Amino acid sequence: MTDRRLHWSRRAMLGGVLLGATGLAACQRKGEAQKAAPAAPVRSARPTTLEAAVAGEWRAPADKARDQWRHPVETLKFWGVEPGMTVVEFWPGAGWYSDILAPFLAATGGKLYAAQLQADDPSEPAAGEIVEAYRAKFTGRPRIYGEVEVTAFGPTSGPVAPAGTADRVLFLRNVHNWMAAGEIDKAFHDAFVALKPGGVLGIEEHRGDPGAVQDVLAASGYVQQAYVTQLAQDAGFVADGASEINANPKDTKDHPFGVWTLPPTRLSAPRGQPAHEPFDHAKFDAIGESDRMTLRFKKPL
Repeated sequence: MTDRRLHWSRRAMLGGVLLGATGLAACQRKGEAQKAAPAAPVRSARPTTLEAAVAGEWRAPADKARDQWRHPVETLKFWGVEPGMTVVEFWPGAGWYSDILAPFLAATGGKLYAAQLQADDPSEPAAGEIVEAYRAKFTGRPRIYGEVEVTAFGPTSGPVAPAGTADRVLFLRNVHNWMAAGEIDKAFHDAFVALKPGGVLGIEEHRGDPGAVQDVLAASGYVQQAYVTQLAQDAGFVADGASEINANPKDTKDHPFGVWTLPPTRLSAPRGQPAHEPFDHAKFDAIGESDRMTLRFKKPL
């Protein structure tokens, strides 16, 4: 080896030793810093069960407080919502159920379509704000909610999801709204088109007295179970089950401002008018949330 090569070899060896010593010191300092620093908070595992999704720390305390009335685990299981499914939720509003469905489906390889209010519907002046608030929450946190696809349902809306792709479609306390708006037939039709053959339509709705004459506009917010069943059958669905999961025998259904007199809305004046105070909410708060039908329909094979 020439002197020049020997010279560079020694320099390389010396550099390696210095680098190793420096790296060792850095590792020691890092180890000491890790010992001194407080442990990072442990993030919850992605919810691969409905129970885990309902217990998720991302859900607001006020939403969790309503679980006693809405029974989300039992209700979703009754409708057969399972890991990896494609689900369409009609008019999710602020996303009470989306907060459960989106993380669960994202964690299990499924898909949630949120068929929101039609933003340009002239009969719904606040629709744009509701839709934008929903988008901001559910499309801005993919680690929790995955990729929620926001579509629309309204008087002139297109498909809520690609035809024949949904395993489950959910109508969650909105049948009365579509009756009032004259959109109820379209809602059942769009749900039927979106579902796979054998897919399930799950319905939760305020239940009216069976002996009363059904108001076709559902001004009180209550709808007869037989009326909902007939609407579904007229659209081509087959009745597949009914549950009392969300029943409330305390609900007398004769409240001064309709179903909205009860929690969680707690109206003290007709809808659209300023609150009238003082108003004694105690009687209605003691009833709790409304008596609800929980129904399951299938799209024939």
